[in-house]
Amino acid sequence: MQKNTKAYAAAIGSNFIFGSNYAIVKYITPSLIQPFALNVVRVVVSISLFWLLFLFKPGKTTIDKKDIPRFIFCALTGVVINQIMFIKGLSLTTAIHSSLLSLGTPIFITIIAAWLLRERFTATKAAGLAFGIGGATLLVLMKDNSTSGSNILLGDIFVLINAISYAFYLVLVRPLMAKYSGTQVLRWVFTFGSLVIIPIGLPSLMQTNWAAFEPSHFLALGSVALGATFIAYMLTVYSISAIGSSATGAFIYTQPVFAAIIATAFAGEQFNLTKVIAASLIFTGVYLVNFKKGTVTPA
Repeated sequence: MQKNTKAYAAAIGSNFIFGSNYAIVKYITPSLIQPFALNVVRVVVSISLFWLLFLFKPGKTTIDKKDIPRFIFCALTGVVINQIMFIKGLSLTTAIHSSLLSLGTPIFITIIAAWLLRERFTATKAAGLAFGIGGATLLVLMKDNSTSGSNILLGDIFVLINAISYAFYLVLVRPLMAKYSGTQVLRWVFTFGSLVIIPIGLPSLMQTNWAAFEPSHFLALGSVALGATFIAYMLTVYSISAIGSSATGAFIYTQPVFAAIIATAFAGEQFNLTKVIAASLIFTGVYLVNFKKGTVTPA
């Protein structure tokens, strides 16, 4: 299999894992394990595997002192706020809502890059922003009778905060990715992030009733902690190294498709006309903010 073919397969695989993760998280959270406790499991498993990987494939471990503040900001935006808001929001809303709202990340990236990096903000991007916000607003305000969400409005707001935080992370991490290897950046970002995640979630983790878990629940927990955190991140890093961030980023648009199929088939959620309209507005917004000379280049 050619390298590019492997890279495309890795990109599809990672986004399938991410897309599946929406329904899998809701299978165990918050009924069996609280969101903050699940965050601790994800982070502990991830940093353990990232440092274990270093033992098998040694490389540079140190980071320049001047880069430490940026690593900390990346940890806060890419791990702490991102994961806390995502899991907590998903536990309150539906898998379909979460996947569509998370798709707004490329739109937020454009806004943040224009603000922090002084990138040009055109009328086309402004139109894309309007479409994206319109679609997100429609989702947040719509009446959803799904039984898989206990507080859909609050959950949607948390997921939007997650998307904004992750957008900040993707902008802030660019200089680090250019200077260090992807695995090294992830190793330190997760390590710094764990210093906040673990103290916050440890009390909830200690209260988890593990005796109530059945084999399928442990399988779901392993899928979230290992698959959607470590494996998916590694597949993404490999894909970026082979075909670039733009080509890899394009596959993010498959996540809502995977999430909707799985949530509809296994979680009893419905994909109605209002959600189709909201999804169309968000997709249009993402297209417009990334429109350049007749091509689409995801941030």
